[in-house]
This record gives sequence, structure tokens and C-alpha cells, in this order.
Amino acid sequence: MTAAMTPGFAWWHVLRGLLLGAAGIATITAVIFGLKQVVPVSALAGLYVLPILPVAIGWGVWPALIVAVGSGLTFDFFFFPPLFVLTPTDAYIVTIMVISGVTAIVVSALAGRVRQRAREAESLAREVQRVAEEQAALRRMATLVARAAPPEEIFAAVTAEVGRVLSADVTVLSRYDPDGTATIVDGWSSTGGAVPAPVGSRFPLGGRNVHTVVFHTRRSARVDRAEASGPAIEAFRALRIRSALGAPIIVAGQLWGVMIVLSTRQEFLPADIEARLAGFTELVATALANAEAQAALTASRARIVAAADTTRRRIERDLHDGAQQRLVSLTLQLRAAQAAMPSEAGELTEQLDGVASGLTGVLEELREIARGIHPAALAEGGLRPALKTLARRSAVPVRLDVGVGVDARLPEQVELAAYYVVAEALTNTAKHAAATVADVQMAAGEGVLQVWVRDDGRGGADLTRGTGLVGLTDRVEALGGRLRVHSPAGAGTTVEIALPLTDVGARQS
Repeated sequence: MTAAMTPGFAWWHVLRGLLLGAAGIATITAVIFGLKQVVPVSALAGLYVLPILPVAIGWGVWPALIVAVGSGLTFDFFFFPPLFVLTPTDAYIVTIMVISGVTAIVVSALAGRVRQRAREAESLAREVQRVAEEQAALRRMATLVARAAPPEEIFAAVTAEVGRVLSADVTVLSRYDPDGTATIVDGWSSTGGAVPAPVGSRFPLGGRNVHTVVFHTRRSARVDRAEASGPAIEAFRALRIRSALGAPIIVAGQLWGVMIVLSTRQEFLPADIEARLAGFTELVATALANAEAQAALTASRARIVAAADTTRRRIERDLHDGAQQRLVSLTLQLRAAQAAMPSEAGELTEQLDGVASGLTGVLEELREIARGIHPAALAEGGLRPALKTLARRSAVPVRLDVGVGVDARLPEQVELAAYYVVAEALTNTAKHAAATVADVQMAAGEGVLQVWVRDDGRGGADLTRGTGLVGLTDRVEALGGRLRVHSPAGAGTTVEIALPLTDVGARQS
């Protein structure tokens, strides 16, 4: 059956086709009147097929058959004897109408097939475009996941991508909380406005709604307005939602949350939307798993660094309270014994003096080792005096520029990281750079401590070739910071670090 006879048949549309056919018949009739003086009328009868073709192509078989019958009757009335009299039962006229009818049926069938193929091609093109857009959105999401973007950035991106790709009115990403509630972590609206239930909104689970059904089944769920109930529905009542679908987000085998697509339109959400939504929820789950793994790794590295610093302090304290004090006591006892020696025991006195001097030297070396294990100046006065001590001891002249923001005490782990990086960089400069001067700059502001150590040496430093900064990179990154080395050959070396001054304690917990 043609499109013209399907439900929703529009009489005005068919009428347009019939009027076109009538105009065509009138035009052909006028042409035959003009040519019949020079061409036999029987040879011109075939021209009446022409008005049938556009009607058959554009309006289908039934309007084309009506035009075909009209063409035959017009030829009979005006040109077939007796003129101006209808003889529809005449064999010749019947033959003309049969040929016209067959033409109408064949042409309309062919046109219908062409239209069907065109619709299929158009549908295929739309499907290809849809798949291409969906794959492009998934690639953009995968790129965010691969570069370990913050979860908040991924949440905002995925709600927007899902909304656009699935032609949703609203998309919502929610997290399930241990207390039996759900919290909205991000949302998107096709109008560009705010979602009625904003980010951070919490509501208890219960009733029949996507949040609750997905929580209990751990599977995708579809809920229509007629059957919906519960607190979650109240949160979105202003949207007048007609249908909703949610897909679970499962991280490491545990239900983390749900991605929800909402529609306010009369037509229901497509049947294939669950499978299409699954690709995005899997990426969100991967991003969350990566973030948790990265957070666990960072916390682990921070704990290792903190444990190493605690061990350093213990060794330094043990040296100070144990070996150093014992050496001081032995030196004093030896000096006392030397003073009590009779004057005639000159040789023995000199030997005791040599031993005492040796003990004093050992004591100084031990103090130097203790300072290297855990810098006393840093513990007592902070970065500014500790860096001044490093500058004085450096074998290469140091120009020190410590900003005003560094006067106050900073978090202990930040101070230690900055101190050890500067100390290692100056040691490398003295050993390898053949530099004439080194510049140390430090500034704190906007929650970040930045440190630069530059020299005018030969350059060519490489973190992978045992410069001592490899271990310090772990210390810096464990605090959420970054360490960079820029060392082109012949142009000196710059070591730069940036350390956050906030949330340091949380990283070590």
C-alpha cells in the first residue's frame, strides 16, 4: 500500500496530485488540438500517458489510476468518433485506459520502491551519523580518562556528552551513599539551564524510580511517569518527566552510582538506549577506579616518605643523644686525664692530646652526618635560615631570593621536600655543572610553593642517570606537586618544583 493510503491519509495532499493531473490532461488536450491537423490523432493518444507519470511518482497508485481513467475519457470525448460523446466500452478506449492504468501501477510501484530505498538510505545515513557522533563522544571521554582528568571534570563531560548523543532533555549522574541516600554529583539540561535538583542534592531511596530500582537490582532500569513514585520523583517534579532510564556505574565490583537519562517528550526513550548508555557508564567506572588507584598510590607514597622522614629524625636524635653525647663525655674525660698527668710524662701527654683531637674530629664528622640526615636549621627556623645555611656551605656561589610568603612556617613535608631538592640541586651543580654561580628562588602564593634552582654550567643533566633527583621526584609527587628539569647542553640547568600548600595532611593519611 502506498503512503497516500496509509493511516493519516491527507485528502488535501491527494487533491493536489489530482489537480496536477487535471492540468496535465488539459495541457495535452490543447497540444493535440494544435497538432491534429498535421499528425494523425491516433498517433497522439500516447501523449496522455505524460500527465500520469508525475502523479504516479509523487502521489502513488490511486491518484495515478484516477488520472489514467481521466486521460482515457478525455481522449474519447474530444478526439474519438463520435466526438463529444463518451464511449468508454469501446475496445480502443478500453485499451488506452488499460495501458494508462498499467503505466500508473508500474510507475507508482517503481517510484514507491525508489522512495523506500531513499528512506532506507536516509535512515542508514542517520544511523551512521549517530554512531559516528557517539564514537566521537566516547573517544573524547576516553581521552579524559586516559589523561587522568579529575573526577569532577569527567562527571561534567559525561553528562553533557550523554545528553547530546542520546538527545535527552536532562541527564543526571548520582552517587549512592552508605546511609541509603543518593547524591547528585552532576547534571545537564538541553536548554542550557540549571537542573531542578542541583549538584549536591540528596534524597532517600524508596518508591519506584530509577534511583531506587537500579540500587536494588544493579541493572539498567526504565520507569515511566505513570508508575513512578518516591522521594526522587519529587526532586524532579518540576521537569514533568515522561520517561526515565538509568544505567548502573559499578566500580571494582561495587555499585557506585547511576547515570540517568530523562525525557519530557511524548515519545518514549528508544529501546536501544540501555546499550548505548553502557559505554559511557563503563568509562565513568574506569575513571573512578583510576582515581581511586591514583589516590591510593599517592597516599602510599606519602606514607613512605613520612616514614623515611620519621626514621631520619629518630636516627638523628639517637646520634645526638647517644653516640655524640658519649663522644663528648669521652673527650672531656680524656682532657681531664691529660690535665692530671705529671709534667715528666710529656710523651704520654702528647699521645692523649692526639687521641682527644681525634675524638673531637670524629664528633664534628658525626654532627655533620646528623645534619645531613635531618637538617637542624630547618627544624628550628624554617626554610629561610635552612636555605641560607645551604648557600653558605655550597662550593658554588649562591644568590638566594626567598619571597615574603616563605617567612611563615609551611607544612613540614613541604619544607623537607623543598630543602632536599635545593640541597641536591646545589650538590649536583658543584659536582657536575662546572658553574660559576647558582640562583635559588622561592615564592609562596595562591596555595602553592614554587622553587627554582638555576646555574650557568654546562647543562645536559638527565634525571635517569643518577643525578639524585629521581627519589626526590617521588617525594614531590607524593605531595601532589611536580618536579621539572630543563638542562639543554651548554645552557645551564634549571630545576623547578611546585608544591601545594593545602591538603598535605590528607595525602599522608
